[in-house]
Formats: sequence, C-alpha cells, structure tokens
Amino acid sequence: MSTEKLEVLTPHNSQIIFIDHQPQMAFGVQSIDRQVLKNNTVGLAKAAKVFNIPTTITTVETLSFSGHTYPELLDVFPGQDILERTSMNSWDDQKVRDALAKNGRKKVIVAGLWTEVCNTTFALCAMLEGGYEIYMVSDASGGTSKEAHDMAMQRMIQAGVVPVTWQQVLLEWQRDWAHRDTYDAVMKIVKEHSGAYGMGVDYAYTMVHKAPQRTASQHETLAPVAAK
Repeated sequence: MSTEKLEVLTPHNSQIIFIDHQPQMAFGVQSIDRQVLKNNTVGLAKAAKVFNIPTTITTVETLSFSGHTYPELLDVFPGQDILERTSMNSWDDQKVRDALAKNGRKKVIVAGLWTEVCNTTFALCAMLEGGYEIYMVSDASGGTSKEAHDMAMQRMIQAGVVPVTWQQVLLEWQRDWAHRDTYDAVMKIVKEHSGAYGMGVDYAYTMVHKAPQRTASQHETLAPVAAK
C-alpha cells in the first residue's frame, strides 16, 4: 500500500497554488459566503508565508473578464509573479508546470475558483500527468452552487485528492506548540482569521494571562455612572 497520503503536511514537503481568486470568479460563487471565502483564502496565504511554503499564484483572463486577484492575497506576497493563463485548466499553461516543478515538492495544496472547473481539471491532470499529490482546500475554494462544489469535491476525492480545510493546513504545518519560532505568527493569523477560535485566543490572552488588548490604538474605559 502506498504511504504518501499517510504523511502529514510539513513546511518541507508541500507547496501551494492559488488559482483564480479574482472578483468575477468570486461573483459566481454560491457554495460559500464570499467574504468567508476571502477570509479563509487570505488566512491560508498568511500561513504559507509564515512557513515559507513555495507559492504559485495563477490567474485567467484578468483584463478581459476576471479582474485582478484579491489585493489582500497579493499583499501577503510582495513582488510575487502572477502567472496569467487563457486556459481554464492551469495545467495547460507551461509557466504553471515549470513553477511547480521548480519547487520540487510533490504535495501540492490547491485553493481556487471554481471548484468544479479550474480546481478539478488541474487536480486530475496534475495527478495523472505530473505525478503530484493534491490536497484540495475546500473552504478556500468555491463553486457556482453547493451541489457543484460538493460533486466536484467528491469526484476529486474518488480520484485520490485529499480534502482539507485552511485551518487544518495551518495547524498541520505548526504541528507542535513548542515550535516557538512560528508560534506568535500562527496565533496572529488565528486571531485575525479563525472566527470564534480567534476570539477565544484573544479572551484567554487578555482575561486569563492579562495581556494588553490587541488594538492598534489606546482606549480609555469610563466607569459606569448611574443616571439621576
């Protein structure tokens, strides 16, 4: 039995590709709240940055249809080249193949729009023709309907794709809270992007450990005064 998929993701065995996180593509997403989608995508990108994961960003028909990549995503990777394509399938563009090959890692984490088109075709071709292992980040991807997203995920899973979520990837990379070199950066991502989990971290830091509030400016709390 092959054991590759039993290996956990580490900062040393994986790379990541962001596919078509562009406005016009996001407009068509109905499988997940689009603001949640952006939050998850940017959180995932920040995680990749913290752990120095080789990153590829690719776009389709930017000027003629899809618009520019989320600025919040691009700002995580200053100076990063963006690989423009005409094909819906990223695997059809030689620049994308070359970027993946140059990174030299067979575990490819994928987040993109739309799940049923760009993600699925890339995943199947990269596995069949490139010999890559694909880890599909379900909640940093979106389809034109919940059914479209779900059926695409099922199709890919049946073909051998591993389904993951963005926070799962973040914590799998961290693995051990004793890894202090990335601890603070991971906690910063959690507080900004992990919803209730992040709120809980803020609460524990301030109320239990008496850390200062995580605000960029100072605020004075005025004592209650009963109305006369």
